[in-house]
Amino acid sequence: MKSPVQSVFLSTLLLWLTSCLLLVTSACSQEQKSKAQDAASGLLGGRELGGAQPRIDTVYVQRYMAAKPAFKDEIEWGKKFYKEREGRLGWFRNHELVPHAERMLGVINQAGKEGLDPKDYRIVDIEPLLAKLKEAADTTQRNALEKEIDLALSATYFNWADDFYRGIVNPREVKNIDWKVKRNKIKLHKALMTILQERESTYPYYEFAPLHPEYDRLRDALARYRSMQRNGGWPTVPAVKSLRPGDSSAVVPALRRRLLGFKPDGTPNPGVAAAAVPVASQPGQPAARPRESQRYDTELVAAVKAFQEQNGLKPDGRIGPETVRLLNVPLQQRIDQIILNMERWRWIPKRFEPDYLLVNIPDYKLHVVEGGKEVMTMRVIVGKALNATPVFSDKLEYVVLAPYWNVPYSIIDKEMRGNLSRDPVGTLDRLDMEVVKGSGAKATPVDPTSIDWANLTEKTWRYTLRRRPGPKNDLGDVKFIFPNSNDVYLHDTPHDELFNQTKRGFSHGCVRVEKPLELAEYLLRKKPGWDAAKIRETIAGRQEQYVSVAEKLPVYLVYFTTWVDEAGNVHFRDDIYEHDKSLAREYFST
Repeated sequence: MKSPVQSVFLSTLLLWLTSCLLLVTSACSQEQKSKAQDAASGLLGGRELGGAQPRIDTVYVQRYMAAKPAFKDEIEWGKKFYKEREGRLGWFRNHELVPHAERMLGVINQAGKEGLDPKDYRIVDIEPLLAKLKEAADTTQRNALEKEIDLALSATYFNWADDFYRGIVNPREVKNIDWKVKRNKIKLHKALMTILQERESTYPYYEFAPLHPEYDRLRDALARYRSMQRNGGWPTVPAVKSLRPGDSSAVVPALRRRLLGFKPDGTPNPGVAAAAVPVASQPGQPAARPRESQRYDTELVAAVKAFQEQNGLKPDGRIGPETVRLLNVPLQQRIDQIILNMERWRWIPKRFEPDYLLVNIPDYKLHVVEGGKEVMTMRVIVGKALNATPVFSDKLEYVVLAPYWNVPYSIIDKEMRGNLSRDPVGTLDRLDMEVVKGSGAKATPVDPTSIDWANLTEKTWRYTLRRRPGPKNDLGDVKFIFPNSNDVYLHDTPHDELFNQTKRGFSHGCVRVEKPLELAEYLLRKKPGWDAAKIRETIAGRQEQYVSVAEKLPVYLVYFTTWVDEAGNVHFRDDIYEHDKSLAREYFST
């Protein structure tokens, strides 16, 4: 019979032996699993030289990429890529280069199609390195070359993809570029894993493709316009004060060549050269050389109307100085404009939400998108050049019915100070305004004669000057609030006649909408009790009321001066705030 001491000793020994056995079994299992993973990835065996492929650590990434200026900004992407894969090579399988490498280099060679310069991405000449790898004498030399080639390819991809997917210019780092729309948050190391077929993605990175169809259409337009340029470009149209359908004029032949001289693909249209009328000749003499028709005919009128519509003019077919000005914008300038707007699409988030509002400032248009499809559009009025509407994104939270208009201090200072100093009571009565302390339901009236209007400064201004709800109110019947530091919002206006203008830069920065009641009804459609009748009843009561929307709705105030519609028509708009000019200085100087 064992003593208690012996029993304890044997139990302890048995427990220790069992633990050792479990550790050995686990270690063997992990080793087998690691070998299986490496084999599945093609990281073991291979050529006669054999052996596992080399690994790349963050120190190697830092040293290699920091030595090449073009790669410095991409170092963190390189580190994340190799750290996440525990140093395993990305572009080699079983010591053989994967086909994705050749495809990537081919894409880079065609970077000019994107408005990019292929030379910017040919930092490392891969071919000589591959030749050396083929002739490598031993495992050490082979491993060193595989590591160098692998990292060179990854760094090349990050260098290209950063420009292609995120933009050459970072708008948040350049002071004179106004673009505060939320950023594209693409993770380039994840995108590269998608290309190498190591992960799935809803985005077409594996095709080296852009993220937005609007970008695709601009790229196609760029190809067409460059084709026109290679084929001699478009002619200048002589100045003309007025040309109406049916008129005859010496400018018509140039106008015809300008608008009908190219096919949709940008190649010359031979049919235009045949648009001539015969000239009578004397009997017995050779036939006179035909001359081009000078009649402004139906076909040409249709082309002019299309041009006017695509350039933001009234499509009436009448030709005057403004139409001629736009016809004579140099072709190279239009090519540059397309490239700059392709760049802006790289700044846009990877995907819009299913439902959102979008205001394109140079187009003076608001688009309402639901489920990815446009359900409503309307004209808008934006800020004057001196009071430019800012470019940013936010979320709409409230519809305000029968709103007060709070007068900005800048307007008090520049436009109202004199009258308020001379006759504060009469001025405010005439304008249906009041001065209050506080806001909302807690606002209390202030005697306007108690304020020293002549010596008022922004620092000493402690009140709110506001116009009461009603027909004189600058905000009209409704305003739409997406709280932001710019204090910009959408709103109605009592001056509906301004929507008939083609160029609608009249506001102090906010955006006036053409169909405010329709927009209010749409935004409150999911809010019980807030139908069209209730909205109108509340407005008629002239008591300001905030109504929160059922779901906050993303709002994008953007700046695109060119785009291509789904039919392939290229639209251009004037650079009303000179944002294209500012971007061009940065983009084309890189």
